[in-house]
Amino acid sequence: QVQLVESGGGLVQAGGSLRLSCAASGSIFSMYVMGWYRQAPGKQRELVATLSSVGMTNYADSVKGRFTISRDNAKNTVYLQMNNLKPEDTAVYYCNAANYRANQGYWGQGTQVTVSS
Repeated sequence: QVQLVESGGGLVQAGGSLRLSCAASGSIFSMYVMGWYRQAPGKQRELVATLSSVGMTNYADSVKGRFTISRDNAKNTVYLQMNNLKPEDTAVYYCNAANYRANQGYWGQGTQVTVSS
């Protein structure tokens, strides 16, 4: 039912910026916590940022002050603004929608972010 499609990834130099977008198939933000995860080769998937239905945000320590998660309810889209990118930010970034009470969630297909030094 819920489909998530990421876009906006690409190649950027260290210190640069990218904005990732996650378009949802419907108005789901009132029911789901939205999140961005990333996975680098040989590493576990890690949580980057979350945005609750009431607008509360949470960030991994490694991205605090550099990344911002936000949403546009009218467009059913969640964003991840990434500034001052570092090579260690290189990973496949995945959008996630989670309803923890119902123990259900959805994943996007992922978008590659590569930060060169």
